[in-house]
Amino acid sequence: MSNLLASSIALLDFLKSQYPSAISASTSEADLPSLSHQLFPSSSYTDNEKVETSQWLTTSSRLATPDEDEAKHAERLGSLNIHLSTRTTLLGSKPSIADIALYYRLAPAVKLWSADERTGEHGYHHIMRFVDFVQNAPLFGLSVKEEDRVAIDHNDIKFVHKPLDAKEEKERKKKEKAAAAAGDGQTSLPVGKAKDEAGAKLSKKEKAQEAAKNAGEKVKGAVMGDNPPQSKKEKKEKQPAKETPLSPCLIDLRVGHILKAVNHPNADSLYVSTIACGDPPGTDNTSEYEGQIVRTVCSGLNGLVPLEEMQGRKIIAVCNLKPVTMRGVKSAAMVLAASPRLKEGEEDDHKGPCELVSPPEDAKAGERVNFEGWAGEPDGVLNPKKKVWETLQPGFTTTEALEVSFDIGAVPQLQEGETAGKSTGKLVTSSGGTCTVKSLKNAEVR
Repeated sequence: MSNLLASSIALLDFLKSQYPSAISASTSEADLPSLSHQLFPSSSYTDNEKVETSQWLTTSSRLATPDEDEAKHAERLGSLNIHLSTRTTLLGSKPSIADIALYYRLAPAVKLWSADERTGEHGYHHIMRFVDFVQNAPLFGLSVKEEDRVAIDHNDIKFVHKPLDAKEEKERKKKEKAAAAAGDGQTSLPVGKAKDEAGAKLSKKEKAQEAAKNAGEKVKGAVMGDNPPQSKKEKKEKQPAKETPLSPCLIDLRVGHILKAVNHPNADSLYVSTIACGDPPGTDNTSEYEGQIVRTVCSGLNGLVPLEEMQGRKIIAVCNLKPVTMRGVKSAAMVLAASPRLKEGEEDDHKGPCELVSPPEDAKAGERVNFEGWAGEPDGVLNPKKKVWETLQPGFTTTEALEVSFDIGAVPQLQEGETAGKSTGKLVTSSGGTCTVKSLKNAEVR
């Protein structure tokens, strides 16, 4: 039995002992993400909150895994502490099953923390507050045995942190976003610096005098006939935007690292994954998770790829499709996967097989990926009206050697002009590694 499954079973037993009237004997581990409303019937949960609850259940189970790497464990705790610094519960102020799961799984370890780990300068102050709140608040109504409770001395505080200043935090995020924009080559002038700084500012009186002088000169010129006739400014003809040639390089393909994946709360065929794609802070449609900038991605892989295989793995993500909301959850990228090509007249029955496209093991999240011979800069966001992805996707395929490649022969629009005669190119990372699949040859990749 895996540690994660054993942890879920133990949590379920704890819940049944604490809430016997709300949780039936037939409730299983698979029902855990949907228990919030049963435990807290006065609270309602949005689709995004349901997904977030599932994600926190996964994170809490990892925090309870004894064989996790020490550095990674400390990183998770640090991210959790930051998350709780501005929240009463994991969802903000609303209680959920995730709060109870986190308390149950974390409390045994917290009991053993030293005073410095609890409230020292680099301690987990906010986790301690959260643990104290969950085990004592009437909102949760837990009846924890005295020997299992985390003993907390509210007077034993080793270091008092400066309260988080909302204005300073807003300014910090603003600077991060500006820095990210500068990194993309988008620079902006500081406020008040647009004018030439070499010229001194005129006072209101001086400005008025200058305006009167200019007006007088104009009148004089008109009387004396000195002023040449003013010609109307010729309107410049608007140049049409230069059309970017069709090419696979327009698609922003990157190495992605799935930090966690859960079942979609409203769709049996979908997973909801939290994926690091190398985005800078402040990027649209991203959030922060475990100290990394991430995207939420829905994929139709449920029933095709086991959920266990989606956890903690590297994939290839399409990062410049326009975000879409899928059954209440906004998806900001797409995970590439291979499946057998349909024969003429055959319909996709969503039964597979299906295999995720894998980058080299040493590839880093955010690393750019291109087809050989098709290097170039991707569009910011693909224009849905131009159907760039739909036009080029038929060329995405796998070879006899199980390598992902681009077949120009499958895209008629590229068989004319400068691109005519180009050969098939392998999908490679910027560091030179080839992207592959496990076993599907001559398959479709999408």
